[in-house]
Amino acid sequence: MQCVELNPVGNFDPWEQEKIDELLHQEITESLSNRLVFENESVKLWDLYLSPGERIPFRRHNTNYGWVCPTGGLVITRYGNGKIDMFKIDPGDTEYFENRGKDYVNDLENIGEHPVCISILEYKETKKSNKPQLCN
Repeated sequence: MQCVELNPVGNFDPWEQEKIDELLHQEITESLSNRLVFENESVKLWDLYLSPGERIPFRRHNTNYGWVCPTGGLVITRYGNGKIDMFKIDPGDTEYFENRGKDYVNDLENIGEHPVCISILEYKETKKSNKPQLCN
């Protein structure tokens, strides 16, 4: 995966007004995608699919998660602090992020010519049990 910074932290001058309004005035969800595939007490599995030109609105990240992108693609992301990055993702690229409690906000837009698919495994905060674990 290759990253190019298009805009530094703190500079909202090149931002479109509609993106600033969305960031400031709309409710920002904590879901990592629009499609939840699986959930149990420990994890959530999300599928993210973006057609060329499609964008997922700003999301708030407060959990740790990892992702894999089987398709690769070209995406742009705007962060809540003003920074804008462009990523060239190669097929099979993976990343892991530790965002628990960081209140990290960003959007994601497919600026490439092909669909982008990303599978995201979100780790829930689980309470540790003092009960012994039984093995079968």
